[in-house]
Amino acid sequence: MPSKQVRARKQPTARQRALLGELEELFLAEGFVEFTLDDLAARLRCSKSTLYTLAASKEQLAVKVVGHFFKGAAERIEQRIDGIDDARKIIEVYLAGVADELKRASDRFMADVAEFEPARATYRMNSQAAAGRIRSFIAKGVADGVFREVHATLVAELASLLVEGIQTGVVRSRTGVSDAEAFTALAELLLGGIQRREASP
Repeated sequence: MPSKQVRARKQPTARQRALLGELEELFLAEGFVEFTLDDLAARLRCSKSTLYTLAASKEQLAVKVVGHFFKGAAERIEQRIDGIDDARKIIEVYLAGVADELKRASDRFMADVAEFEPARATYRMNSQAAAGRIRSFIAKGVADGVFREVHATLVAELASLLVEGIQTGVVRSRTGVSDAEAFTALAELLLGGIQRREASP
């Protein structure tokens, strides 16, 4: 096992964390495929060697930054639902959180994620995790008696398929809506379709 000293050295420095944050904002606004390391160094007013402390290549840097965005988004969304017990409110707040996070991403960023397989894999993994969370929320709602039990498993599976369709770009290409708008619509669809009539606010 690595020593505590080795593990400690692997932790990002304050400067590296700041660079990751700056790169995230830049990529979300302008994408990442067209940038070279020289471009990034110039935009961030740092040396290429500083960027190399984050990753060994531009491609690896892109994967790291995309992962940083989705990991941070997932953590922020979970914080939003922390302490909420009502399954209806959990789904509403959770999917609103997903939509809000994706609103930060420009069309160029989402297109670059779709075109770059390692980044697309990161998005796919996070979408699968989101689908799993939605299934658990629906199961909780059924157990608590606020969602209709009939077809709840089917509805959860259909929601998972919709999340997959959003992630793969199918929904975007067929409807012209953004991923953020699609997740907002998913919340409306779920809450309108599975609530018990007497449980509606």
